[in-house]
Amino acid sequence: MAQGSDRRPLASRDTGWARAVARRLSASGITPNQISMASMAMAAVAGAAFWLAGTAAPGSRAALLLAAALFCQLRLLCNLFDGMVAIEGGKQAADGPFWNEFPDRIADILILAGVGYGIGAPALGWAAAAFAVLTAYTRELGRNCGLPADFSGPMAKQHRMATITAAALLSLPEPLWRGQNEVLAVALWLVALGTAVTALRRAATIVRGLRGR
Repeated sequence: MAQGSDRRPLASRDTGWARAVARRLSASGITPNQISMASMAMAAVAGAAFWLAGTAAPGSRAALLLAAALFCQLRLLCNLFDGMVAIEGGKQAADGPFWNEFPDRIADILILAGVGYGIGAPALGWAAAAFAVLTAYTRELGRNCGLPADFSGPMAKQHRMATITAAALLSLPEPLWRGQNEVLAVALWLVALGTAVTALRRAATIVRGLRGR
């Protein structure tokens, strides 16, 4: 697991509730890797809910969108607690770096592709997913070049999930004006364009850092 400057800065990590939950998890038999694996399951539920919501009746659609929003946030909580249990809880494992990164890439793909299929724009969903993976690749490329990990936005992981979660909630009243997933479509465009900008920004930082040596 990453430490110091290679660890994503999160204000929630220093809150009392997060530390309390992390202590309970650390005292249990749950491992950080299992929490990381759980994040993929949370993302799979969110992605499936977004997909099914696209053609569901109004009542079912609302329930599916609420479930999608909830499981997007549960995915983030898994991402928060796997690191806390590993580092603060002293449960680091030799294969921890793999499970710290790989599930995140799967989770992004499941959620963003699910949104794309749900709104009838699978190509847009896959584009957003591809750029999301590219932002992580660019960050890790910088680390492999000996530079500090760059977690900058404008569309880093937490920003992507905030955008999609907000869009799911704002989509709830769409049937009142006979909307057809316009809110989620706009959100997916924002994620796709924002992640592309994020990847370019991180790439430029790498080039500047290498030239400045």
